[in-house]
Amino acid sequence: MAMNLKEIENFIKDAMPDAKVEIQDLAGDGNHYSATVTSSHFSGKSKIEQHKMVYNSLKGRMGNELHALAIKTKES
Repeated sequence: MAMNLKEIENFIKDAMPDAKVEIQDLAGDGNHYSATVTSSHFSGKSKIEQHKMVYNSLKGRMGNELHALAIKTKES
């Protein structure tokens, strides 16, 4: 079963409560999303570390309930 926008946002905000999360459904199919995440938790971390933080916040759902997620991260 696919994840919806709100579920993705909630998982990210649970891991990073100060995060500003903007999500788009890229294909309109509920399986291909783009997320822009802005958080102070990214401070001092490389882009790879930042992206891993977002993937880890999804608790193993990436590749299962969530098929594709393009990520942009920004420090706040």
